Amino acid sequence: QVAASLPPRHGRPEPACSTAGHFAMAAGGSGSAFRGDDHPSVDADISADPRALPIWLDKRKRASLVLADGSIFQGYSFGHAESTSGEVVFNTGMVGYPESLTDPSYAGQILVITFPLIGNYGVAAEERDELGLLRHFESDKIHLRAVVIQDYSFISSHYTAEKTLGDWLKEQKIPGIYGVDTRAITKQIRRHGAVLGKVVVDGSRPADSFEFEDPNLVNLSARVSRKEKQVFLPPPIDEARKSEMQASGDLEVSPKTCTGETVHILTVDCGIKNNIIRYLVNVLRVKVTVVPWDYDFTKDEFDGLFLSNGPGDPTQCKATIEHIRSVMQRPTQVPIFGICLGNQLLALAAGAKTYKMKFGNRGMNQPCIDLRTTRCYITPQNHGYAVDTASLPVEWTPLMVNANDGTNEGIIHRQRPWFSVQFHPEAKGGPTDTAFLFHTFVRNISEPSATGVTTIPYSLPVHKRKVLVLGSGGLTIGQAGEFDYSGSQAIKALRESGVTSVLINPNIATVQTSSGYADRVYFLPVNPDFVTQVIKRERPDGILCTFGGQTALNCAVKLDELGVFEKYGCQVMGTPIKAIITTEDRDLFAQAVAHCGYKVAESACCNTVEDAVQASNKIGYPVLVRAAYALGGLGSGFAADEAEVRALVNQALVNSPQVIVDKSLKGWKELEYEVVRDASDNCITVCNMENLDPMGIHTGESIVIAPSQTLTNEEYFRLRECALKVVRHLGVVGECNIQYAVDPASKEFRIIEVNARLSRSSALASKATGY
Repeated sequence: QVAASLPPRHGRPEPACSTAGHFAMAAGGSGSAFRGDDHPSVDADISADPRALPIWLDKRKRASLVLADGSIFQGYSFGHAESTSGEVVFNTGMVGYPESLTDPSYAGQILVITFPLIGNYGVAAEERDELGLLRHFESDKIHLRAVVIQDYSFISSHYTAEKTLGDWLKEQKIPGIYGVDTRAITKQIRRHGAVLGKVVVDGSRPADSFEFEDPNLVNLSARVSRKEKQVFLPPPIDEARKSEMQASGDLEVSPKTCTGETVHILTVDCGIKNNIIRYLVNVLRVKVTVVPWDYDFTKDEFDGLFLSNGPGDPTQCKATIEHIRSVMQRPTQVPIFGICLGNQLLALAAGAKTYKMKFGNRGMNQPCIDLRTTRCYITPQNHGYAVDTASLPVEWTPLMVNANDGTNEGIIHRQRPWFSVQFHPEAKGGPTDTAFLFHTFVRNISEPSATGVTTIPYSLPVHKRKVLVLGSGGLTIGQAGEFDYSGSQAIKALRESGVTSVLINPNIATVQTSSGYADRVYFLPVNPDFVTQVIKRERPDGILCTFGGQTALNCAVKLDELGVFEKYGCQVMGTPIKAIITTEDRDLFAQAVAHCGYKVAESACCNTVEDAVQASNKIGYPVLVRAAYALGGLGSGFAADEAEVRALVNQALVNSPQVIVDKSLKGWKELEYEVVRDASDNCITVCNMENLDPMGIHTGESIVIAPSQTLTNEEYFRLRECALKVVRHLGVVGECNIQYAVDPASKEFRIIEVNARLSRSSALASKATGY
């Protein structure tokens, strides 16, 4: 009723947003929400004063986004109460708002964040790292003009949060609006292109009192660049850290030149992000000299030239372009690497052209194809200009291309060590998939003869004519409905590929057994005996065993042990049986995880009750008892003492030959990532999910939220990087999910398990994302 009584926004009634929920939480005494003049704190219990919420809603300061085309989007102020103007752009990232707001490439812009709920994890402290850079931010201040979001979280939920997003915006004097239909704004920009806009806050300048300002008409790099030269040296590292870096591959490239001197990289600051400097200095261990955008470095001595990201039109940086061109004309070939604006500057120095894009690419999930290998990488981006590939001189060639819109994503010289990319391999925020490009750059310096070309294993495609699908089975735990969904998708894909499909599924009340799906259906139980008979009769070329749940998976493992697949020439398609066994056997799985440099919860695999009791006493109570090869957690539970262990183990051994005793992680956050990997090693995370309940509540009985709501950019992509590394090591081909336990009060996390198959979560991920 309160929401319905408020004035409509953008021609529609205002929906009941999460403001009321946050208000109730604050009023219940869970923290100091609604701080500041615009959102006064209300400490009284809302149930004691039913007028409190309507009063607070009515007192919110109104604000609006006014576009140059006449469109007006109404909302409420939650930042600095001052009107402003700039170019309106949108970012599709789900996390990383502190990194985006402090990215100098957003200078002069009004940022619309498409993810619907912002502010969940607050803003961390402004502490500096060993290089003197702000640890959690990409520069020393917020550079954009204003931020526009749909829904604002007044309460932060993260152990690192020192302030709310609204408080931070007020400190930095940056306007912010929430309660805006950001989806409508994004659609309008996609249809009509980038547009100028004004943020108008009640009590500040009215819209007709100031002009629309186009930031691209000025040299924005001159505004955000350093004013003086600054040198960064790699800090000393102890042996433990050195071993860790060697194990992760970070020290695979020598930070020394052929003379034994530390590699020296001169970096042109056109709006450089802090994490670029951190990666070069802390990870690759090189000396970095950062100079202003117009600094004349043509007479300086250095081993490599790095061209940074930055805002605005690259043609405004005329001095930088001339200096780059002078270095390229040197008789000795100095390696050059550019990122984002640096890609455009290198192209202009080479003689190519750039152009203004319709609405640019800004987000964390842009797919880019490496034209040397056709491998696809998921990349973070933030740019409104692009290189005109057709204008490249003959000695240059495109390096990367955007798989969405076909725009240029990188260039490379055919003979000299000069290359650049349009995206951000330093990944703050965003995925870390392309960090290897920094290694390529330094390798071009330390190993001049290195080619730097990325290759991937290649094999001739094998065409299947007939494929057997192990279906979802009866309505019992471990198979049932969610696998009817995934199996139906698999059968559709086979039909579209012209492959004959044979389905085994005893459940007539399923979609996949309906007419028009599989070419042939056997209403038989999914067990080794019946599946063997069908294979013998149908003689399929391949079998899909990861679409029928744990029942189908266990059946496939048994058939492999019996040699049925080899005997009848039936190839397991997707994840190999060996990988399935590794994920199901706790000892093998723990070894695989340790090989990747990560941890599982302290655990032991036991075959008897007495073994389980001894393991529990050694690990320490409470413990989690789980059955290996479990059907949806069957036979699992927490045990606080020996008696409870004995009871649980006796029950679990009825359903499984092996029992897993884990250290209890009760109270930790539970998250999972849905991962897809193809046979060419392209690997993506479709989405991630977070349980509303902490560890200790089975996923099937918990509310699951997609995507996660309380992870920072660093946490989100650390877990993503871990997922890709583990999945690749295991050799999973197809869909799988990896589950984590994350300590809510530190950076610690543990891998719970990897399901090398489709799961209940897969259906949720598919429907939540449309993938």
